[in-house]
Amino acid sequence: MGRRLHGRGALFDAEPAGLAPRLIGLRPHHHRATPLEHPDEPPFVVLTGTRGLGKSAVLAELRDAYQGHTPVALADCAEEQFARPPVDRPADSWSPLAQALLVIAEQLAEPVTGARRIAFPRLMTGLVAVAAGGWGDADSERIRREVERILLLNEGGSRFGGFAGRWAGKVAAKVVAAATGTGPLVSGAIEATLEAIAEGFAGRRHQKASEWYRTYPNAGGHAQRGLILLSRHFREDGPAREHAERYLVRALLADLTEAYSGVLPRMQRLGRPLVLLDNAQAAPGPGLLAAVLRDRAEGVRDQVAFVAARRGEGRAELRSAARRELAGVARRTDWAPDATPSSRALLVALPPLSADDTLHLVGSVCGDLPVPPHLPHAVHRLTGGNPQGIVLLAESAAQNLPGASSLGELLTAPVRLAEDQPGVPAYEALLDRLVPPEHLAELTVLAAAHGHGSAGALASALLPDTFGPADVRELRTLLAAEGLPVVPGRFVGDRFVRTLLLLRLHLLDSDHRSWRTAHETLVAHYTAPEHARYRLHHELALGVTESAVRELRDTFATADVRGWLRTLRFAASAPYFHAHDAEGRDFTGRGDGRTAVALGRTDADQAVPEGADAVLHLRIRRLLHAVWQLADPLVLPDPQVCDRLRFELEQLSNLRPAAGALLWRASRDWPAAALAGRPMTGPDDPDDPEDGGDGGPDDRNRGEA
Repeated sequence: MGRRLHGRGALFDAEPAGLAPRLIGLRPHHHRATPLEHPDEPPFVVLTGTRGLGKSAVLAELRDAYQGHTPVALADCAEEQFARPPVDRPADSWSPLAQALLVIAEQLAEPVTGARRIAFPRLMTGLVAVAAGGWGDADSERIRREVERILLLNEGGSRFGGFAGRWAGKVAAKVVAAATGTGPLVSGAIEATLEAIAEGFAGRRHQKASEWYRTYPNAGGHAQRGLILLSRHFREDGPAREHAERYLVRALLADLTEAYSGVLPRMQRLGRPLVLLDNAQAAPGPGLLAAVLRDRAEGVRDQVAFVAARRGEGRAELRSAARRELAGVARRTDWAPDATPSSRALLVALPPLSADDTLHLVGSVCGDLPVPPHLPHAVHRLTGGNPQGIVLLAESAAQNLPGASSLGELLTAPVRLAEDQPGVPAYEALLDRLVPPEHLAELTVLAAAHGHGSAGALASALLPDTFGPADVRELRTLLAAEGLPVVPGRFVGDRFVRTLLLLRLHLLDSDHRSWRTAHETLVAHYTAPEHARYRLHHELALGVTESAVRELRDTFATADVRGWLRTLRFAASAPYFHAHDAEGRDFTGRGDGRTAVALGRTDADQAVPEGADAVLHLRIRRLLHAVWQLADPLVLPDPQVCDRLRFELEQLSNLRPAAGALLWRASRDWPAAALAGRPMTGPDDPDDPEDGGDGGPDDRNRGEA
C-alpha cells in the first residue's frame, strides 16, 4: 500500500490479498500474479461516500500501484474535457461518453511489462464514424487532426512511428473529396475511412475489426451500413444515441478481450486491464456504467476490472447492487449477481479514518515539527475522520504552529496548498472541497436551520427573493444525493461540514451582522413552548445564556427527565466560535469564558434572580456551560470540566429521586463520552444529542412544516 493512504488496507493489502489484488489478479506495485476471486466475471466496483473521504486518492493510488504492470486508465468525469465539445466540434457528433472511451483507450494502449501496446481497431473505426457526422463544414486540417488522434488507437507498435499521421492525411483527403461530391457526406466519409483502413491495416485482426460492424442492428451484414447507422443513431440523441454509445463501449471491451486472447498474450498479460472512473455520478460515468452492466447481464462477457468512485450511495440508479462496508471486503466480497443489470455492481462505502489513522496522518504531514499531543485527537473529533479535513488541518498546523493555539485558529489561519498559490483560510479551502461550490452562499445561511420551515425563514431574511421554498427542498435533496448524512433536526446533517459553514456565516461580516440576523430570525421563528430547545439554542449562539438557565431551572422539578436532558444538550450544542464578553455577548476578542463559569469561578459575581433557588440556579448555570464547552467540536474537552459535569449531574439526581437513575447514568456516561470524542449519550438515551430528540418541529409530515 502506498504511503499516502491510511485506513485503506482492505483495498491494497498484498498478503492476504485485499480487494484490488483479488479483482485485478496482480499484487500492487509488482508484476506478480495473485488468484482472482471472481475469475468468470468481475464485479463493477463503485466506491461511495460524501466529499472528502479520499475516493480520488484511492483511485490515484490504484493507478500508481498497477501502471506499467497491467493496462490502466483513469478518467475523471468532472474534468472540463467531458463537459462540452471542443469549440470546432458540432455537439451532435460528440458526447461525454465517446470522449471518455477515447481517453480511456489511449491510456490502456500503453505498453506494460512483458507485452506490447494494445490496439483498438473496433473502437477506432466506430469513433471515426461518429466523428464523421460532424465534418459537414470542416476543413481538411481539422479532419486530419481528429482522425490522427483516433487512428493512434490502432498502432500496435511505437506511437511515434508516424503511421497514424500519414494515414490521417489520406483519410482527410478522401473525406474532403467525398464532401465535394454529390453523395451524402457521412456515407462518403465512412467509405473513404474504410478504404484507407483496408489499405493501411492489412493484418487479420484489423480487417476483422471493420467487419465487426456487420452485426450492428439492421446492418444486413454490411460493415459500411452498420457504421452509417451507428453515426446516424449517435446524431439523433436520446435513446438512439444511448444505443450507439453502448455499441462503442462494447467495441472497447471486445478489443480488450481480443488483446488477451491466444496462448502467448495470455502468458504475457498477467493482470486484468483496470479502468478507473472518478466522479462517476457525472457524465460520462452513468452511461458507461449502465452499458457495461447491461451487457454483462445479457451475457456479453469481458474481463475488465472497473473501479468507479461516486458521491452519494447511488440507491436510485443501482437498486439491486450488493452493498458492503470496506472492512467487509478485505478478504472476500460474497458477491453473486442475479439477472438484473445493477446486481453486477458492488458498492463499497469508504469509512472515515480512525483516531490512529489521524495520529499517523497528522504526524506525516507535520514531519519533525513539535505537535501538541492533544492535536491529533482534537482534529479527529472535529473532522469525524474525514481525510480531507485531517490533511488540511494538519497542513494548517504545519504552517501556523505555534502561533495558532486552537482548532478555531487553525481553521481561520491561512494555508498555502501549493508554493505558487497564495494562502487562504483553512476553512475556506475545506469548504471548496466539501460542499457544492455553486450552493456555498445558500448553504452558509441554511446551515443554521433545522428543517424546511426554519430554512424558509432564514432564506427570507438573508437570501435573494428568487430563492424560495422549492429551492430549499431541492437543496436538501441535493445534500442527501451528495452522501451527507440526514440527521433529524439539522438541515446540514454532517457535523464537520455544518461547523465549517457556520464559521463562514460568523465571519461573513466584520461585525457578525449576518450571524446575528440568522439567529435572531430563528429565535423569532421558534415561539411555541414546545419549541423551547430550538429557541434557547439560537439565543445561546448569540451569547444570551439567561433564558436557557431560567428554562432549565424552572422546569427541572416537573419536566420529564429524558426530555429535560435533551433540551440541555440541544441548547448547549450552540456554536461558540470565539470569546464572549462579561455579559456573554459575542465580540472579536480571544479567550473562552465557559470553563470559568462551569468551574464556579464566577459564582460570586452572579446576581441570582429574585425568588429563585440560588443553589439550583447556580448549579444549572454551571451545568449549562460545562455541556456547552464539552460539546464544542473546536475545543478539546477539559478534564476538570468533565469532573464538574459529573458532580453537578450527581447532585441533581439527588433532587429527583424518582427519576434520579437517568441523571446519575448521565453523570457517568456524558463525561466519559466527551473525553473520548463521542456524542454525550448513554444506553438509556440513545438519541443523537444534536437532533432535538424528535426530528425538529419543521420535519413533521414527511420532513416539512
